[in-house]
Amino acid sequence: MIGTDSVNFELLRETIQGQRPADEQTFDSIAVLAERLERLRQLDKSFANVSFSPDVQRLAKQEKSFIVC
Repeated sequence: MIGTDSVNFELLRETIQGQRPADEQTFDSIAVLAERLERLRQLDKSFANVSFSPDVQRLAKQEKSFIVC
């Protein structure tokens, strides 16, 4: 589980830094990490205000245009 998460983090980091394009893998990584964050929020209310960085939020919005095209 932790190894998989690190791959997802790495993909997002590389995309945000411009080292790789935003593609299906990027959006899959965002979805996986969003699901994990939601589980944390359900387990412990102290995570209620935790959110993705503005860069990741922008990428998540790009997914919608990626799918439409």
